[in-house]
Amino acid sequence: MENEVVISSDSHVFEPPDLWTTRIESRFRERAPHMKRVGDVDQLIVEGGQMIAGIGLISGAGTRFEAPETISHEGRFEDVHVGGYDPEEHIRDMKLDGVSGELLYPSQGLFFFKVADPELLSAIFRAYNDWLSEFCQTHPDQLKGIAMINLDHVEDGIKELERTAKIGLVGAMITEYPAEDRRYDNAEYEPFWAAAQDLNMPLSLHTATRREGRSRGAGPRSVRDASDRANKVFWPATSLCDMIFSGVFDRYPSLKVAIVEFELAWVPHLLGTMDYTYVERQKEASYRFKGDTLPSDVFHSNVYLSFQEDAVGIRLRDIIGVDNIMWGSDYPHAESTFPRSREIIDTIMEGVPQAERSRMVGGNAARLYGFDLERVRQA
Repeated sequence: MENEVVISSDSHVFEPPDLWTTRIESRFRERAPHMKRVGDVDQLIVEGGQMIAGIGLISGAGTRFEAPETISHEGRFEDVHVGGYDPEEHIRDMKLDGVSGELLYPSQGLFFFKVADPELLSAIFRAYNDWLSEFCQTHPDQLKGIAMINLDHVEDGIKELERTAKIGLVGAMITEYPAEDRRYDNAEYEPFWAAAQDLNMPLSLHTATRREGRSRGAGPRSVRDASDRANKVFWPATSLCDMIFSGVFDRYPSLKVAIVEFELAWVPHLLGTMDYTYVERQKEASYRFKGDTLPSDVFHSNVYLSFQEDAVGIRLRDIIGVDNIMWGSDYPHAESTFPRSREIIDTIMEGVPQAERSRMVGGNAARLYGFDLERVRQA
């Protein structure tokens, strides 16, 4: 529909190459992330000389429609959409794409969850959060930012969560999968869940943000990279199960979690296996909910999913929950639906009742993140 409000629950900025070298605290400046031309492509460098990733997959919006065979991890900054780092161009690209509002995640920053030093990681996140806040303040009705939070030291994570809420960011991204001995059923996170609930800051588990392991964008490619990509939902699904089975949402019933950029169709199977485990494996699923509540009920009350173009998932929306689903464009990344988002939405949503479609393409994100639909429509 022409007047329909479309809000992308998963769009990205592309951080300027000098963001960290100019903004990070002085004691970290020599170790700050930066972009370096290696041969004829740009690489992300951190910790003095460690190559983290190329930039090809986090840029190049539109390439999949024009020349998909050229999509590569390799890329150059001059080929990045200016709208990735200039808010006025960003708004122009949104209008071109028929999108009225966006939730903004990092691009380069996704890879920096692999930085081993917790103090450096937190400094990287603070500098980015400040820049993102300024970016969003140029068009606050249309652009809303998601903070990056390091939970290696939970109290420091709470302080940064509180600070970013004060500077206008509307949610927080934490690692999709922490270190194995610090998974999200661990009691040390309890104060953070409480703070996120009290601040009304939904938490996001976004793809490519595992705390440990090799970055998907670094080093030579292999079959195992393809296998890892095809099975990437394992990490946030496990984190989500840890939270549900340990009763996190029972203790913090207003806490919301968004699973971002993992599509939808995997969810019905997970809901079934969670309920089966809860009912028939009670020595494993030892935490018991009140009354006859099941894990799938907890999911429907507390979890949101950001998808891009999962037509199969949309057909399963009655099991997933129409109110749990939010569309996202992934602008300006290579797999983005930009500049054909409206066309793709129409294809995916064919036959979906308008009331349900409106919630999934804009209404649910507006409710979760505080967009004023009338102001967005008029912008």
